[in-house]
Amino acid sequence: MNFELNETQLMIAQMVRDFAEKEIRPNMKKWDDEEYFPLETMKKMGELGLLGIFIPEEYGGSGFSYFEYATALMELGRVCGGVGLSVAAHNSLCTGHIYYHGSEVQKRKYLPKLASGEWIGAWGLTEPNTGSDAMRMKTTAVKEGNHWVLNGTKNWITHGLSGDISVVLIRTGELLDSNGITAFIIEKGTPGFSAVKIKDKLGVRASETAELIFDNVRIPEENVIGQVGTGFRQAMQVLDGGRISIASLSCGIARGAHEASLKYAKEREQFGQPIAHFQAVGFKLADMATQVEAAELLTMQAAYFKNKKLPVTKYGAYAKYYASEVAVKCGNEAVQIMGGYGYTKEYPAEKYLRDAKLMTIGEGTSEIQKIVISREILR
Repeated sequence: MNFELNETQLMIAQMVRDFAEKEIRPNMKKWDDEEYFPLETMKKMGELGLLGIFIPEEYGGSGFSYFEYATALMELGRVCGGVGLSVAAHNSLCTGHIYYHGSEVQKRKYLPKLASGEWIGAWGLTEPNTGSDAMRMKTTAVKEGNHWVLNGTKNWITHGLSGDISVVLIRTGELLDSNGITAFIIEKGTPGFSAVKIKDKLGVRASETAELIFDNVRIPEENVIGQVGTGFRQAMQVLDGGRISIASLSCGIARGAHEASLKYAKEREQFGQPIAHFQAVGFKLADMATQVEAAELLTMQAAYFKNKKLPVTKYGAYAKYYASEVAVKCGNEAVQIMGGYGYTKEYPAEKYLRDAKLMTIGEGTSEIQKIVISREILR
């Protein structure tokens, strides 16, 4: 295998790195403190082609592979996990769902706006009482003529307030029936459709999170994605790709924490020498560096299978599980290396740790990844 970044990846990495340093790093503390979603920055990333990275050019996207997509998220994660999460959710969840499962009419209508950043996308599966147990969802859609009437709520939805369109999974059949869930496209401003911002999150605070509310929302049948009843299978396939997104973002956060730790350890002196020269600190840096490299390799392996259109469930779970746990470990070690300074917002370590924690929860917890992996290896 060739482990070198290809020419396009190198170009993407440099472009995103430059953008992040110029547009994100100077503002990220303010965004984090105020839980501000930088919509204008998202629009700029759309202009750069970062909101439709793997969408073909015929639909207004950049036409790149999952290698370039993973590379972009890694670079964003090095600076701000919150902004990186928004880019990941927009690409792999909302936009990706329509691209992989939508009709040609739906693709032509929505993908150019999403890929350009003209519109921001949201995606909803989780409900207040159903996280991992998605088949017990209570939000329902009932057919009335050529419309569906939606009632219920979705929770923990990225871009729930700012999203111009939302792809949501709704129960159209019996409870616990995997063939009783359907995917719908809902445009912002549809009567009865509203959202409430979720505040006071631990991390990824620059990424907007909301609760979606459906009060007799009428949706035309042409807004159904695929066949009625196939939504759950669509969602599981979308999450396979989404886990590569979270793995990539986790790698970026972990690498950012390591780089900050390395810089600090070289500059901070105790007992007459930089603390990097002490074996206890050097071993921490060595462990972090090794784990980041391993996480990136697992993530690029998953991206390889995704690019080849091969089964990716197991490899995406490998990457997501390992990389997210590594991100937390690296964030924690960064705080430890920086000591008291690491415990303050003056230094970046505590933010890396706070942002990293969501990576072990979102798009399937670490425990769910273990279930997925064990099922796959026991087949």
